[in-house]
Amino acid sequence: MTNRNAILKRAVKEIQDGMCVNLGIGMPTLIANMIPDDFNVMLQSENGLLGIGAYPKESEVDPDLINAGKETVTARLGASFFDSAESFAMIRGGHIDLAILGGMEVSQNGDLANWMIPGKLVKGMGGAMDLVQGAKRIVVIMDHVNKHGESKVKKTCTLPLTGQGVVQCLITELAVFQFTNGKMELVELQEGVTLEEVQEKTEADFIVSESLKINS
Repeated sequence: MTNRNAILKRAVKEIQDGMCVNLGIGMPTLIANMIPDDFNVMLQSENGLLGIGAYPKESEVDPDLINAGKETVTARLGASFFDSAESFAMIRGGHIDLAILGGMEVSQNGDLANWMIPGKLVKGMGGAMDLVQGAKRIVVIMDHVNKHGESKVKKTCTLPLTGQGVVQCLITELAVFQFTNGKMELVELQEGVTLEEVQEKTEADFIVSESLKINS
């Protein structure tokens, strides 16, 4: 089973005090409960909410208060509500400091595929294509391999692309990669993971940082 706690623990370190952050549907939404209490972070949702709080307790559930993944959420003091057009204007206008998105595949030059699998029902692309172009920094979190044991970190994505060369940081249960000038660099190993394991499970070509760090 994938150690998603390791992924989330590392991903939350990408968030800095004062940021405006968009968390993609799926695993990224879990990060909302992990942001330090003393951080002034505004979480933004494509469906029109700025100031998302933690997941609600049973007594706090409001069916009208949801995130883009249709999960019930809470609103922080000072939160604001608006229509989705205003939300996308915020994204396209470059006002989102950081977007943390899930991924199906990431290529060695930073391409991202995360919105559809051909032949499977999909309601639409959501806000991913806008986010990868409008947010100032894109971090992708995902499992390193699929359920068949095949690498999701590819030389070239095989699924329809969300964006080309848009990923700046990739975090998996095995490692952390940075993308600079079209090159993929292994910068961190997750606790208990060896370089040989990452090489074995990664289809993409990558370079190893001279200051490779091991997370704990």
